[in-house]
Amino acid sequence: MDDRSPRRPAADATRRTFLAFLGGLGASAPVLAKALAGGQDGGGAPMVENIRAAEVLSGLEFTDGERQLMAEGVAELRDQYRALRQVDVANSVAPALRFDPLLPGMELDAERPPVSPRPSVEPAVEIDPDDEESLAFAPVHRLAPLVASGAVSSERLTRLYLDRLEGLGPKLECVITLTADRALEQAKSADAEIRAGRYRGPLHGIPWGAKDLLSVAGYPTTWGARPFRDQRIDHTAAVVRRLDDAGAVLVAKLTLGALAWGDVWFGGMTRNPWNLEQGSSGSSAGSASATAAGLVGFAIGSETWGSIVSPSTRCGTTGLRPTFGRVSRDGAMALSWSMDKLGPICRSVEDCALVFDAIRGVNPGETDATVVDRPFAWDPKREFRALRVGYVKADFEGDPTEGAENEEQATAMREGRGFDLAVLETLRTMGIELVPMELPDLPFSALSFILSAEAAAAFDDLTRSGRDDELVRQVAQAWPNVFRQARTIPAVEYVQANRVRTLVMEQMAQRLEGLDAYVSSSFSPNLLLTNLTGNPAVVVPSGFRADGTPTSITFGGNLYGEEKVLLLAMAYQHATGYHLKHPGLA
Repeated sequence: MDDRSPRRPAADATRRTFLAFLGGLGASAPVLAKALAGGQDGGGAPMVENIRAAEVLSGLEFTDGERQLMAEGVAELRDQYRALRQVDVANSVAPALRFDPLLPGMELDAERPPVSPRPSVEPAVEIDPDDEESLAFAPVHRLAPLVASGAVSSERLTRLYLDRLEGLGPKLECVITLTADRALEQAKSADAEIRAGRYRGPLHGIPWGAKDLLSVAGYPTTWGARPFRDQRIDHTAAVVRRLDDAGAVLVAKLTLGALAWGDVWFGGMTRNPWNLEQGSSGSSAGSASATAAGLVGFAIGSETWGSIVSPSTRCGTTGLRPTFGRVSRDGAMALSWSMDKLGPICRSVEDCALVFDAIRGVNPGETDATVVDRPFAWDPKREFRALRVGYVKADFEGDPTEGAENEEQATAMREGRGFDLAVLETLRTMGIELVPMELPDLPFSALSFILSAEAAAAFDDLTRSGRDDELVRQVAQAWPNVFRQARTIPAVEYVQANRVRTLVMEQMAQRLEGLDAYVSSSFSPNLLLTNLTGNPAVVVPSGFRADGTPTSITFGGNLYGEEKVLLLAMAYQHATGYHLKHPGLA
C-alpha cells in the first residue's frame, strides 16, 4: 500500500514550470515567437530571465547583451529537445559514445589460454548429502562434485532451494518471481545429461537466482520498481543464456532496490539474514540476501556504484565486480552505460571464479558493444605469496572518525577501522609484504554526476511522464529527485567530467604499476574511483561485529586482472574462514 500523500496542485504547477524552464515540455510556435523577441517562454518568464537563472545553476555569468544573443538559439535548442522526445528510445538502446577502460598505449599481459578451475584447495568443508541445511549453505565448488557424481541430484537441490525460497523468501522480502516450472525442467534435464555422461562443468545442475534487472523471456522483469511491475521483455539476457549453457538452474528472480538503488522495492524492504531489523543494503539486495540465507547456490548482481560491494558487506557474501566490459549487459536494465557491470555474488571466492568464467566474454549477436574477450587464467593452486600487494594508505591511517555526525557513528567508524587493520595484520602473517599506495590526486568524487546524468537519460520518459511518483522512495536521496536534479547538468560539464575521468584513469594506472592487487576499505573513496575507472574488485567477509553482523574488506587490482585479485582474496578467506559462517534462520 502506498501511504504517500498525493501531489498537491501547487506542486504540480511548480513541477511544470521547472520542466518547462529546462526544456522539458517545449513550447508552442506562438510562444516560441515571443521568446525569440525576448518575450515569454513556456514557463511564463522572459527567455533572458530564464537564461539568467540557468547561469546560477551552472556557475556562469553572461552580460545582458550576451543573453539577448542567446535567446533565439536557446529556444531553438528547446525545440530540438522536443523533436527528439517524439522518438521512442527503449532503455536497451545505448548512446553512440562508448566508455573503454583501456587507455591508449596501455599494454596487457600476453594472452594465455584460460585455465580450467582445478579442485578446491580450501580446508575441507564437510557437506552431509543427507542434511538439507548442510546442502543449502554449501558453496558451489563443494556442491558440484556431489551433483556430478549423482550423490545429490539437481532436481533434489532445486526443490530444496524452491522450498526455502517459498518459506523464507517472504520473511526476507528477497524474491520477486519464482521460476519454478523453468527450474524443474532444467533440473530434470541436467540430471538426465549427467547420467548420460554429458557433464557440462561445475555449474551443471546448480540452482541460482537473478537480480530482477535481467530479462528472462516468459517472466516479468520489474526492475524492482512499481511503474514496471508488470513489464515483460521477450528476450533472455546474455548472462542468463550463458548460465543456461553451463547447465545452471534458474530458480528465482530476486529483488533489487527500485531502479537499482538501495534495498527498498515495490514490495517492501529486503532484509539482512543476520539481522532482520536491517535492510540488506543494495541495490543487489535480493541477490546477497538469498545467497547468504541459503536460498540459492549463487546469484548474479550488478554494480554501478557499490551495488555488489554494499549488500555483500551487509549480508556476509563474497562478491566479484569484474572489470568494466568483461560481462555482457545485453538484456540488463541500463542505468549508466559507462559504469554498469554485472558480476556474481556467492558464498566463496572460488565460487565467484567459477561463475565469472561461465559468464564472461563476447557472445555473437549481442547488443552490448562494450564487451571484450580477455583471458582468465584462474589457477587456485598458484603461489599467492608471489603477488605484489599494495594497500590504500589513507584507508588505514589517520582519524577514522573524521566526518562522523555523532558519537554513535564515530564508534562504528572506529570499530570498522579495527577490522580493516586486522586484515592487514592477517595478510602480513600470511607472508605477504604490503606496499603503501595513494589514490589519484584529483577531485574524482566530483565526477559522481556522470552517473546522475546517464541515469536521468536512461529514465527520461519516467520523469517527463510523471510516473516517477509511483516509485516508493520519494526523498532527496532517491531516483525521482536525482533524475530531476540531473536536468540541470550542462552537457559541457558532463563532457568535461569525462575528460577529467581520463586523467583519473591515467593516474590510477600509474598508482597500480608494479602491483598485482591491493587492499582497501570497502567504503572508502576507492569505491567510486574504481567504478569510474572500471577496475575490478572482490569483497569478502572480514569478521563479525558485537551484534553478530558481518564486516568486509575489498581487494582490487588492474584492469582484466581478476585472477590475481581472486587469488589474494581466496588466500585471505582460507586463512580466516569467515565466509564459512552462515546466519541462523528459523
